[in-house]
This record gives sequence, C-alpha cells and structure tokens, in this order.
Amino acid sequence: MAASVPQRREELWKKYKETRDPAIKEQLILEYADLIKYVAGRLSIYFGSNVEYEDLVGYGVFGLIDAIEKFDIDKKVKFETYASLRIRGAIIDSIRELDWAPRSLRKKGKELERAYYEVENRLGHSASDQEIADHLGITTDELNKLVQEVSMSQMISLEDYLDQNHETGIDALTVDMDSMRPEQRMEVVELRETLADAIEKLPEKERMVVTLYYFEELTLKEISQIMKVSESRISQLHTKAIMRMRSRLGQMKSVILE
Repeated sequence: MAASVPQRREELWKKYKETRDPAIKEQLILEYADLIKYVAGRLSIYFGSNVEYEDLVGYGVFGLIDAIEKFDIDKKVKFETYASLRIRGAIIDSIRELDWAPRSLRKKGKELERAYYEVENRLGHSASDQEIADHLGITTDELNKLVQEVSMSQMISLEDYLDQNHETGIDALTVDMDSMRPEQRMEVVELRETLADAIEKLPEKERMVVTLYYFEELTLKEISQIMKVSESRISQLHTKAIMRMRSRLGQMKSVILE
C-alpha cells in the first residue's frame, strides 16, 4: 500500500535532516512545486500583463529552495506556511531588482493614494470615481486608466501596509490574543475593528475582491471567474479597495498619534 502524501513528506524530511542529500532536496522541491504556483497566482494580482506568470513561478523556485534549506522540522511550524512567506519574498525581491516601474508612475501612485485620502477624509464616506476624478482634474476614463497603470506598477498590499505600520501586522487578523501583552492585545482589537469597518464601507465589488483575496485566499484567476469580469478589472478593483483601506487605517493612526 502506497504511503499517503503527509507520510511520504514526513519521511523525506527525516531523510533530508539526517543526510542533507541533494537528491532528496530535489524530491522535496517537486513535492511542494504546487505551492510556488499558488503563491505566484496570488501575486499576479499586482502585476497584470507586465510580468508573465511563468516568470513569477521561476522567481519563486529560489524561495522554495531557500525554505527547504533553512526549515527546522523540530519547530512546530507548518512547512507550507513558512515556505509561502519565503516564496513570496523571493518573487517580490526579484521584481524589485528589475525595477520595471518608472519613477514617474510610482509618483502617480502616491498622488492617487493621497487623492483617496483627502477626498474620503473630507466626505466621510467612500468616494465615487467621479469625485476622485474631479479632485484630480481628470475624466473617469482617465482615472480608470491611471488605476490600471498603478496596479501594475506598485505592490499595493494590505499585508505589506499592516506589516510596515502596525506592530502586530497582518497576523492581527488570525492571531491568538491569549499569548499577547495587554498593549498588543489592545492594538489587535482596535486594528480588527478598524479593518472590519473599512471593509464594510467599501463599494460592493471592491469588498468582494478583498474578501475573496485576503480571507478566502483565492488567486486573481479564480476571483475573475467568480465575478465574471477580466483579470485586469479585478486588479483595478483591488487597487482601489486597498487605497481606500489604507486611507482609513491612516486616519486611525493619525487619531491615535494626536
């Protein structure tokens, strides 16, 4: 009787720990190859047609190899969780090294994010495309084109924003608070409430994209199929949603620091 997948993998890890045999490492790479495809599929929401999916997979291979070499099987951490972070990091590092986003486009991205912040701060609710376009002095068609360009040139990520601006980072969404210090616990509660409020106030389609991407953990292609719109449209909706949420989270931080 053939061993189950978990049993086979456990055996491979034991052998690799004992021998560090390159042939076993090669087997482990093949075992977890689908993990690279999954992470690359999720990251494709940022790049649209600017970077080929196959290239993302290629960059991710280096992350998987690094994860296999550094993983400690004695620690109570799932390899898939550890490797996903390494794969994601390797892909993002490779893209940053290419520096394919022109500086002028990155500047436009910052201006667009500031527009969402200023308009929604003034209005007290989610701004329409027309309101943002009016603020920028452009048409709604030009706004949508700009959002599409920005979504392809910046990795506007809820995970990245939370990791950079809040001590607890993206883990705040799922972390067990019992093991936390009181001040950490307070931040997590506030962050969860603010996130829930920010998501609730998003326009319906943007809210659906955020839910499917961050909570259901679907890929760009899967979300596109569910919502029956193009992948570039999903990427656009994702960019708008994250800009709005970063604006609201920024407002929360400003209030705390006052």
